[in-house]
Amino acid sequence: MTMGPGKYDYICTEVRERTNARAALVVVIGGDLGDGFSIQAHSDVMINLPELLEIMAKKVREDIQ
Repeated sequence: MTMGPGKYDYICTEVRERTNARAALVVVIGGDLGDGFSIQAHSDVMINLPELLEIMAKKVREDIQ
């Protein structure tokens, strides 16, 4: 779910605030609360987020090959 708080929203808030970022995305795999993610971003960043994630996924695929 990208709208509303995720189960790791409190960590995402901490990351965003500590880095003075306009956006933060936290992905947790196998955490205390299970798998999950949280996104905090201005609407202009959210619009571009799918493209950014696709670029990141492509780079990860390239790195593991």
